[in-house]
Amino acid sequence: MQKIELSYSLAGQRGADALIRNPLMDLLHAVREQGSISAAAKALQLSYRHVWGELRRWEQLLGHSLIVWDKGQAARLSEFGDKLLWAERQAQARLSPQIAALQADLERAFAVAFDDSAHVLTFYASHDDALVALREHAQALGRVHLDIRLTGSVDAIRALNEGRCLMAGFHTTQQPAADSLAARTYKPLLKPGLHKIIGFAQRTQGLMVARGNPLALLSLQDVVRSQARFVNRALGSGTRVLLDELLAQQGIAAAQLKGYARTEPSHAAVAQAVASGQADAALGIAAAAQARGLDFVPLLHERYHLVCLKSALEQPATLALRDLLRSAAWQQQLAQIAGYAPAQCGEVLSLRQALPWWSFRTPRA
Repeated sequence: MQKIELSYSLAGQRGADALIRNPLMDLLHAVREQGSISAAAKALQLSYRHVWGELRRWEQLLGHSLIVWDKGQAARLSEFGDKLLWAERQAQARLSPQIAALQADLERAFAVAFDDSAHVLTFYASHDDALVALREHAQALGRVHLDIRLTGSVDAIRALNEGRCLMAGFHTTQQPAADSLAARTYKPLLKPGLHKIIGFAQRTQGLMVARGNPLALLSLQDVVRSQARFVNRALGSGTRVLLDELLAQQGIAAAQLKGYARTEPSHAAVAQAVASGQADAALGIAAAAQARGLDFVPLLHERYHLVCLKSALEQPATLALRDLLRSAAWQQQLAQIAGYAPAQCGEVLSLRQALPWWSFRTPRA
């Protein structure tokens, strides 16, 4: 059975018919209406050679004759060619309401590209509930549309540096030390003078555990002591960096954490693993725990940062985003998400302001 592929085209205005066009059906219809290939070519404003070649190509592709090629006779459609046109008319008539709705949806989507007051900003960012809420909030206002690709913090900054996005999202503890794992992870990727931080949010990370916390897990030491089943985030994620930092600070070897090697791609996924009973604990955000009816044991506050190249600060999409972040409506919505609070929303910060390890002050003797 032949497969059907749909395509569309852009035009200054819609044609008289609002149906999906197909070049083969146009050829067949012209041959039948005009009575010859040469007349069909003239009606379609194409060369005879092009029309003849296309009909032969389609015959080879479909494995059926489309035209009766009798010498000395005017070209006419074969039975298969007639059936193709009949089938198309049936399909167009049956699907015309859906086709019209699809055209309208496409036109609404493409309207953004032709609206000089609207902007699209491409994001690569660490998984974050507030960022998803920001995308929905921005969509409702219509001025800036956020094209967000959720990935790990490290991969997000790499995507920014490779020119695959305009903005990246990553997170660190409030005051990471100069010799911290976060510093060693992100410092090679971020350069003063090249990158700028845009303030976004403070959020709380902690242990997601079953409702009622039946194992009384209040710390990572408790998880190790009780041999609770843990589920981890993937390598390259900001939460994985955070977990490794906490383990190092507390003198816990990764091998002591039962389930350290088991990973899931997002806060929602690790929360679901706990909610379904496949794990006893995971490190994640309060909003993901709340969404799945889990208890949450806060461990620390962290900053979720947005970062862009300095050269992008004055681009219309970046300016529109900063205006949105500074708005009272957005900050009120952000504060209502479990575990979140606004933190210098929309302010442009240097790396030295936002990340303490970029301080180059000479220590006093």
